[in-house]
Amino acid sequence: MLLMGWSLPIFRIAGIQLRIHVTFLLLIGWLAFGYYSAGGSAVAAARVLFVLLLFACVVLHEFGHALAAKAFGINTPDITLLPIGGVARLERMPEKPVQELVIALAGPLVNVVIALGLFVAGGSQALLNPSTVEGGGLVAQLLTINILLVLFNLLPAFPMDGGRVLRALLATRLSYARATQVAASIGQGFAFVFGFIGLIWNPFLIFIALFVYIGASQEAALAQMKDVSRRFPVSSAMVREFHTLPENATLQEAVDALLATSQHDFPVVNETGKVAGVLTRHDLIAALRKDDPRLRVGDVMRRDIPTVTTGTRFEEAFRIMQECNCPAVPVLDSMKRLVGLLTPENVSELMMVQSALPRHRVS
Repeated sequence: MLLMGWSLPIFRIAGIQLRIHVTFLLLIGWLAFGYYSAGGSAVAAARVLFVLLLFACVVLHEFGHALAAKAFGINTPDITLLPIGGVARLERMPEKPVQELVIALAGPLVNVVIALGLFVAGGSQALLNPSTVEGGGLVAQLLTINILLVLFNLLPAFPMDGGRVLRALLATRLSYARATQVAASIGQGFAFVFGFIGLIWNPFLIFIALFVYIGASQEAALAQMKDVSRRFPVSSAMVREFHTLPENATLQEAVDALLATSQHDFPVVNETGKVAGVLTRHDLIAALRKDDPRLRVGDVMRRDIPTVTTGTRFEEAFRIMQECNCPAVPVLDSMKRLVGLLTPENVSELMMVQSALPRHRVS
């Protein structure tokens, strides 16, 4: 995933890994340089401090989502800071509309609490006299920004919280897939509005428009995938022809398999033929950089990979893949023998095939 691949871990809080995207670091550097050129080091330091405090509010916003999700038994593996805000990655989506409604509203509610605290601390001047925002009052600026964060996030457009609120409300009357399609279409409409306004006013809105459009499209695709996954067992989409590696295989043997096949991830089996883990292409490349001839496949494979059976409902397997963030899930038969491999590509292909079939054949 791009967010993970281009983000750096900072620290862990309550079991949640906080990550910072490299583009966010570039933003801080660009702002510091711009403000330094315009007003010297003091101005640059003050403005960068404001940006950091702003993103501290964003982090608290995302932790609001995470803690609300935790109350429903949904963990949050990580939160990533981006130039356009934060993203809390839930291990799975809530099943009930009311749960999604609570989780979606928890983030903006945190900003409301922060705004109230700043108001009590003296930020009320920002509301009574808007010129103080430009005048440099830090508390007043943070109060105003938190209010804007609430209003912006509650716009009914994915991937903002308002889009999830809208879907949760629609899902009380419509199917989850249909509710998502409607909310995603509205989100894409907002994206076009942002893009048009950006062309005539602020180019940064074009960047936001692109983010909103992509986020809405991904949500619609994910909902469609989830809808398709309810109707099939894992055996409908698993890879049946694949290459395995023994635990004691050398890294060179793994490289040969990688180059000779179209696989990116390989099930690893022990001496008895049982699944011991999965070797991913990413882990293989990282191990090769160590240049250690003593390393074997069993030393660098992932051992925390869950397995599913051929009779597992596709929906359940899809949930497992989301929760473990697995690149591939081994599929076992009733005798616990490895008979298949489930990958995100297979999930996407099944979805595309079933979407292309006439309705009377998709049942």
